Amino acid sequence: MTEKLTEPEKLLTPSEVAAIFRVDPKTVTRWAKVGKLSSIRTLGGHRRFREAEVRMLLAEAQETRSV
Repeated sequence: MTEKLTEPEKLLTPSEVAAIFRVDPKTVTRWAKVGKLSSIRTLGGHRRFREAEVRMLLAEAQETRSV
């Protein structure tokens, strides 16, 4: 049986997400608290965000802005 090796999903820090959206990192944390963006907690308690989800949210935000 062969196992398919997949690359681990890329996780972003609140600062990286903030840079993508051009907002303050505290805004990103607020989005996570209200459920606008899901986050994963590291063993140290820090938030990390799935890059794929962040890119999807960014695309949605750009769509609504251009309408």
